[in-house]
Amino acid sequence: MAADALFKPFDYKGLHLKNRIVMAPMTRSFSPGGVVTDDVVAYYRRRAENEVGLIVSEGTGVDRPISVNDANVPRFHGDKALAGWQRVIDAVHEAGGAMAPQLWHVGAVRARDPEFPAGPYDSPSGLSRPDKQFGEGMTEEVVADTIAAFAKAAAEAKRLGFESVELHGAHGYLIDQFFWDGTNVREDAYGSKELTGRARFAADILKAVRKAVGPDYPIIIRISQWKQQDYAVKLAHDPKALENWLGALVDAGADILHCSQRRIWEPEFEGSDLNFAGWAKKLTGVPTISVGSVGLSGEFIAAYGGEASQPASLDELERRMDRGDFDLVAVGRALLQDPEWVVKIRDGRNDELKSFERSAMGVLY
Repeated sequence: MAADALFKPFDYKGLHLKNRIVMAPMTRSFSPGGVVTDDVVAYYRRRAENEVGLIVSEGTGVDRPISVNDANVPRFHGDKALAGWQRVIDAVHEAGGAMAPQLWHVGAVRARDPEFPAGPYDSPSGLSRPDKQFGEGMTEEVVADTIAAFAKAAAEAKRLGFESVELHGAHGYLIDQFFWDGTNVREDAYGSKELTGRARFAADILKAVRKAVGPDYPIIIRISQWKQQDYAVKLAHDPKALENWLGALVDAGADILHCSQRRIWEPEFEGSDLNFAGWAKKLTGVPTISVGSVGLSGEFIAAYGGEASQPASLDELERRMDRGDFDLVAVGRALLQDPEWVVKIRDGRNDELKSFERSAMGVLY
């Protein structure tokens, strides 16, 4: 199962990684009041100690009233929260690692805890899904404040010493709600019948972030076709639409596209076996990260329903990487359960790889 393609160095725009493995962002909810604990610091340190090339943090809330929907999800604003992230990045650096915080705004997504504050929720049109009213749409002033909140958080990431920053623009959260015509029915400059028009909110965030961090600081944006509200949604139904959408993001400042799909081996369009990240790289020319059930037999949505997954071959992943389809691969559940996953793969210790059980989501290994 050893995959040599995974262990080549990666250098791009000031991002120098020892290998091609990225720890995928995974919400853990172990940060009471939005501030990381000693256990969270140690959790990230362990991944750095065990040779993860780039750690992308769990989603962290930007400075808007309800940017996250869980009181135990970390924030990336305020003195206490930022001091906690300083401890995280210092620990990761001491262990020889590199890291990017994922900047997040959930938008019109109901809180898990009924005691969590209710509204006002930021969203393009006051919809949590097509035809499902959920508050009111954002005013132009609120849109501007939200763009500024992302830029401010990115500037803090650079100040604290993170190697990069990632924007969460996937999975039906706020930025993605602007992309999706099912949740963005605005009639102003941030709405459009065309996907490229609905991409303006993300593009304006990227431009503001670029201004805040300067020309040489790498910006990643995570994107997806599917939504948690509807797994079958496709924003771009053909390569041309995908090229126009992603081209607008790259033109606005995105350096690396983190292309999320539920199963990394599934083709994005008929007539080619290229997956989402493969098409994104082919059409834009920028580096891409592929992610989706890497190293495990089952896909991650099913894990929430209790489905276990067994270790799976990386041969198909390596074939695609050798072919140059994408540059980096993000690993989620396998690394959540086992901080030593990377070194086990590198050293051929395949008999030590662990199965994934849902119970792992409730523990910081």
